[in-house]
Amino acid sequence: MSRSRNRRVVVTGLGCISPIGNTIAEAWEAALAGKSGIANITKFDATPFTTHFAGEVKNFKVEDYLPGKEGRNMDSFIHYGMAAGIQALQDSGLVVTEENADRIGVTIGSGIGGLPMIEATKEEYMNRGPRRISPFFVPASIINMISGDLSIKFGLRGPNLAIVTACTTGLHCIGAAARLIEYGDADVMIAGGAESTVSPLGLGGFASARALSTRNDDPATASRPWDKDRDGFVLGEGAGVMVLEEYEHAVKRGAKIYAEVIGFGMSADANHITSPVEDGSGAARCMVAALHNAGLN
Repeated sequence: MSRSRNRRVVVTGLGCISPIGNTIAEAWEAALAGKSGIANITKFDATPFTTHFAGEVKNFKVEDYLPGKEGRNMDSFIHYGMAAGIQALQDSGLVVTEENADRIGVTIGSGIGGLPMIEATKEEYMNRGPRRISPFFVPASIINMISGDLSIKFGLRGPNLAIVTACTTGLHCIGAAARLIEYGDADVMIAGGAESTVSPLGLGGFASARALSTRNDDPATASRPWDKDRDGFVLGEGAGVMVLEEYEHAVKRGAKIYAEVIGFGMSADANHITSPVEDGSGAARCMVAALHNAGLN
């Protein structure tokens, strides 16, 4: 479907938690310097696994974003998503009021959700019985709770949802958010994705599927998707969130504008659980759809 030009969508806020920095400025500086955030895993002993490394978030303090008890009963993927969302909202300069809260929504997803919390709760259950299962276990681990908790924290009463599509989750959330604004369902959407799967089950599951690189002697260069000698992807964690805003709404309040979202496309390879179709036709269809949505040829 070609895009309606009546409501343009722009980016007015950015936030991130990543293996190379816990703010946009830190991560950007590290990326420009060619720094890698991939190294041997420190969260647990990974030596029994075929892969020993991942992109871990470092020096993150949830108390900087969720003081006191606020973040205690959340999995780390929610911590990362909340932190990136808070950063993005602050960066946008948007003030949430009783008048505009109904028009501000959230769509932040996760491919897997609270895997570390699930592992820890299973361990607690096995060792100490069902009475030790926390009443916060479910809301601490289900995927929609980044969007839910962020809306509760700031009183955002617009569309609230979470899309789950594995590695493309964050991008689908951003695309869906842009369309909600285009269609007039919201004026502002906080959108993105978060993940925290550097855990024994997360690493073990992907390793068993033979999806991970095993370059344990050189973790920093293991992620090489376009190399003919590639041997798998690298597990990572963190969050990336942006504030999308209707153009006239952003201009009226004097917001800084980073970019405009002019087109979005989706497709499926219908090929294999982990491997894309070899002729690239799925990616091509997605690009063509984005160009068509943007009104370009």
